[in-house]
Amino acid sequence: MKTQAGARNLITDVAGLRVGNAQDMRLRSGVTVLVADAPFTAGVHVMGGAPGTRETDLLSPDRVVEQVDALVLSGGSAFGLDAASGVADGLRDMGRGFVVGHQNVPIVPGAILFDLTNGGAKDWAENPYKALGRDALAGAGAEFGLGTVGAGTGARIADLKGGLGSASAVWNGLTVGALVAVNALGRVTVGDGPHFWAAPFEMAGEFGGVGPAPAVPPGWPPTKLDPGGATTIAVVATDAALDKAGCTRLATAAHDGIARALVPAHTPWDGDLVFGVSLGSVAGADPVRLGHGAALCLARAIARGVHAATPAPGDLLPCWTDRFG
Repeated sequence: MKTQAGARNLITDVAGLRVGNAQDMRLRSGVTVLVADAPFTAGVHVMGGAPGTRETDLLSPDRVVEQVDALVLSGGSAFGLDAASGVADGLRDMGRGFVVGHQNVPIVPGAILFDLTNGGAKDWAENPYKALGRDALAGAGAEFGLGTVGAGTGARIADLKGGLGSASAVWNGLTVGALVAVNALGRVTVGDGPHFWAAPFEMAGEFGGVGPAPAVPPGWPPTKLDPGGATTIAVVATDAALDKAGCTRLATAAHDGIARALVPAHTPWDGDLVFGVSLGSVAGADPVRLGHGAALCLARAIARGVHAATPAPGDLLPCWTDRFG
């Protein structure tokens, strides 16, 4: 199948989606929100051994809630789960949510990554993530930044700064997109060089165009020295018409993209999680090609997030561009 990146090369190439970022550079953390003009169908699949989540049980195909109002990716470990409360408050003010009697109850699943030991000030008197969630929702749009923004603000991988990444692909009238906050135990690059594990899937030099590594070094790659301080959390979305079971299968297949872009992946110390989303009206999509496309988009988005990271005073690790750019 002939495949190309969407016009923005962002998850928002799936028509109707918007993304908002909010961050606090003193805190070295932030929040990313995915929202649409109307509720959308979603599923989830977790493969890491240390996830942190909110309302993900609702996304199981056998649960009664059929659609959600937003998805949240946040830093802050368990404290970051409160970001979804801020998003829910903002959506309620907009009149959004599941109608129960005279109340609107927004459905806002979320996932968090651990960035509490990245050098930022964590001396808050009041949890800051609720306000960050509300700010991220207020700023949601079709265009958004990558790298050291939103949930990727304080992210780190084994030897570099992590970041927020996104990518899209279009083929045969279908669109797939990925959004990811990369904070993994493992590495996105091969050996001591600049080459990304995801290089075989790169489109139009989107993460530096340095190509695949000449050879893959044997042995065990270096990882973070602080087990428990990891997690890659992501969303893959499509305009193909899927029910909750189909979205769950899309999310499951997309995990292959994490394994293609991060080494090692899905460890006991990562909370690796992927949400699957459908805003679809395109019926009859081949689920095999859809899942494969989602995995490739997610691999590219992971590399883009690390490639786009920018330096800040007091960084504990260099950016990819500092080391190789």
